[in-house]
Amino acid sequence: MASSHSSSPVPQGSSSDVFFKKEVDPTKHIRPVQSLPDVCPKEPTGDSNSLCVAPSLVTDQHRWTIYHSKVNLPAALNDPRLAKRESDFFTKTWGLDFVDTEVIPSFYLPQISKEHFTIYQQEISQREKIHERCKNICPPKDTFDRTLVHTHDKSRTDLEQVPKIFMKPDFALDDSLTFNSVLPWSHFNTAGGKGNRDAASSKLLQEKLSHYLDIVEVNIAHQISLRSEAFFHAMTSQHELQDYLKKTSQAVKMLRDKIAQIDKVMCEGSLHILRLALTRNNCVKVYNKLKLMATVHQTQPTVQVLLSTSEFVGALDLIATTQEVLQQELQGIHSFRHLGSQLCELEKLIDKMMIAEFSTYSHSDLNRPLEDDCQVLEEERLVSLVFGLLKQRKLNFLEIYSEEMIITAKNIIKQCVINKVSQIEEIDTDVVVKLADQMRMLNFPQWFDLLKDIFSKFTIFLQRVKATLNIIHSVVLSVLDKNQRTRELEEISQQKNAAKDNSLDTEVAYLIHEGMFISDAFSEGELTAMTVDTASQRNASPNSEPCSSDSVSEPECTTDSSSSKEQTSSSATPGGVDIMVSEDMKLTDLELGKLANNIQELLYSASDICHDRAVKFLMSRAKDGFLEKLNSMEFITLSRLMETFILDTEQICGRKSMSLLGALQSQANKFVNRFHEERKTKLSLLLDNERWKQADVPAEFQDLVDSISDGKIALPEKKLGATEERKPAEVLVVEGQQYAVVGTVLLLIRIILEYCQCVDNIPSVTTDMLTRLSDLLKYFNSRSCQLVLGAGALQVVGLKTITTKNLALSSRCLQLIVHYIPVIRAHFEARLPPKQYSMLRHFDHITKDYHDHIAEISAKLVAIMDSLFDKLLSKYEVKAPVPSACFRNICKQMAKMHEAIFDLLPEEQTQMLFLRINASYKLHLKKQLSHLNVINDGGPQNGLVTADVAFYTGNLQALKGLKDLDLNMAEIWEQKR
Repeated sequence: MASSHSSSPVPQGSSSDVFFKKEVDPTKHIRPVQSLPDVCPKEPTGDSNSLCVAPSLVTDQHRWTIYHSKVNLPAALNDPRLAKRESDFFTKTWGLDFVDTEVIPSFYLPQISKEHFTIYQQEISQREKIHERCKNICPPKDTFDRTLVHTHDKSRTDLEQVPKIFMKPDFALDDSLTFNSVLPWSHFNTAGGKGNRDAASSKLLQEKLSHYLDIVEVNIAHQISLRSEAFFHAMTSQHELQDYLKKTSQAVKMLRDKIAQIDKVMCEGSLHILRLALTRNNCVKVYNKLKLMATVHQTQPTVQVLLSTSEFVGALDLIATTQEVLQQELQGIHSFRHLGSQLCELEKLIDKMMIAEFSTYSHSDLNRPLEDDCQVLEEERLVSLVFGLLKQRKLNFLEIYSEEMIITAKNIIKQCVINKVSQIEEIDTDVVVKLADQMRMLNFPQWFDLLKDIFSKFTIFLQRVKATLNIIHSVVLSVLDKNQRTRELEEISQQKNAAKDNSLDTEVAYLIHEGMFISDAFSEGELTAMTVDTASQRNASPNSEPCSSDSVSEPECTTDSSSSKEQTSSSATPGGVDIMVSEDMKLTDLELGKLANNIQELLYSASDICHDRAVKFLMSRAKDGFLEKLNSMEFITLSRLMETFILDTEQICGRKSMSLLGALQSQANKFVNRFHEERKTKLSLLLDNERWKQADVPAEFQDLVDSISDGKIALPEKKLGATEERKPAEVLVVEGQQYAVVGTVLLLIRIILEYCQCVDNIPSVTTDMLTRLSDLLKYFNSRSCQLVLGAGALQVVGLKTITTKNLALSSRCLQLIVHYIPVIRAHFEARLPPKQYSMLRHFDHITKDYHDHIAEISAKLVAIMDSLFDKLLSKYEVKAPVPSACFRNICKQMAKMHEAIFDLLPEEQTQMLFLRINASYKLHLKKQLSHLNVINDGGPQNGLVTADVAFYTGNLQALKGLKDLDLNMAEIWEQKR
């Protein structure tokens, strides 16, 4: 059925379609449908803006509006612009299913192409050009068009007589301005003598308005007459439409009869089977729902049974499952309206019971006898408690364990002290009541044994704490691992579901019967299989119970969500206890990770607690200065014990606690101060009593030096018997060199070794010992300089004078100390951390100070001889006898000098010293000869001087070790000008 003239179903545009077209009268002129003239054309003049823009028959006749649309059946059938119903032929005869088909061309007709019309086009082209030119010059006019235009112009002329105010879309006499414009009051004014004229004017106005009305009515009638043909045609089309509707109704009735037969034969049986299947499934669900209600009804007695056996996790899982079933599957059941609140109260009670149970477990675990070999007490019980606490988010159980650790650490020390004091008969507990005072009455060996016992008990205590915390840590990590694996499985499941959803057929039709999709009946088998799997997973839980033994009802006993939460995975604790991890954990990965870190921190805290208690025990014993009175060996033994305990706790807990180490360092600093002050005082006393004479070297000191030469800086062990047979030596032999030393230096070397050995025994005091040793070496250098070079020994010891032998012996002692400074430096460098290597510069400064001191002593010896030369050579006269008395005295003093220092200083130093003395001698002799005007001219005076110089040279070279000394006496003569 066509909707308009433009969508006619009649085929057009094909040469073969002529067989299907209606007969067309060739005599009848077919002209295009043209629009009718306006009923009320708009005014050619006037202000167009004064008209309203709303739809109007007068103003909007030529503009398309929504009123021109033809969207319903009457509008499509009663189109007044169609002269005939061309579209009715085929649709009326063959129905709406008529389809235009292509006609097969005939074999008897030739194929016509453009080439057949070429000759005709050439002949007619010239005529066409002439025709077109004439047509443009004199265009023809249709008679009907002229008549229509004339009629239209006449209508427009008549309508122009009507004022524009009547054509306005908002024309209303209610408006005062409009009313005054249409009916002016001047025509109705009867006052004065103008009554007859006003009446005539009113009559004229009435006639004028009537004339306007006639014009409008005539135009309306004319427009209706022009459209009369379309009205009659529409009435004719109504009969055809009724025929079509009748045929359509008969076709619909036949179709319904066929569908009813098909439904009766093919569908009713299948639908009846589906209805029975749905009814059976509903009955099974109701039966399972009743069984589930019976199971839920037994929840509270089952929880009580589980709590009686301390199965907190099982009870919590049962409560959580029951609550979930109540919220999802049994929601709205009136008989269970109070069960949810009862389960919540029961859950709160279980929380309190678990916390109390964990506190009891912590107390019994930490306070059991330390001699027990079992590391973890009732591991399964601990795992169950931790799981229950984690399930309920009760993370403060670590604080309970921490408080119990503090109490246990106090009790360990108290019990150890009681046990030790009870073993000593000298302590009267009735007189000395306080335990701390009883402990202070112990001597060092007894107190040391007590401290050792406390440290051993603390070590066992920390091992137990670590074992327990490892169990808790493994439980937390297993839960965290299960959460991560569950999340991965969910992601994989979501990906599979997305892929499955994409593969579903989108054209499946869902038939609905009694409010349920029929497709659910087809998928019932798959749903049953899925619920069987979830039910088996629930039964795998150690605390879950099967709903019933009936296999048909098992799929309905659980829901997908509840069964997925009850899935468990197993792992094992360090003690070998299997851990069944439930998915029903409310903790996030962040909280579990934080809890694992807190467990590790709790282990560190346990180490700190033991160290803090040990520090308090140590300080309580140190109140009376007991620790400061310890000798070196006792303090070293105590230090080693404390360092061993620190290392043991660090190995157990994984972190070094600093409190006991700080207390040890504090005591070590006090020990170092006392150690240094004692040895410095001892050295000061030795120096004040030193007479600076060469001392014999006992064998033990020689052994001490030999051990240093072997690379071992330590005090050698005393050898009884062997030491008594060996006699003291005159000199100290160090790496093949002989050192004549005083007794103070021998003891100083021993003191230095004690410093080095103390560093080995107590590494923490290395820096302090280095500073103290540097101070000691500086003190020896400065004090020996005051006593020898500064002649302080004259007043302190009572020496009559400082001899050259005293000076040479002091120089040799300083050289011995300088020899050992690099060894001491290397010893400290090996024990210092790299960032403290800068402290080694103290040894460089000390070495420089010692070298300066040795140089000052050498300069002092030269100065002694220089003053002697000045005194003797100033009185020298060149005269007989030869050798002169002056040179005899000089040679005598030189021999005394050589005798004093040769046995003390090495030969090389003696030669260097005498070379410097000889240079001073030559300088003074040259000065005296210049004063006497004695020159090297070969005269008598020159001969006498040469003889004296030869005597001096012979005596000097005759001394031991100076034979090869190059004296170069020619320098005594001034050069000739």
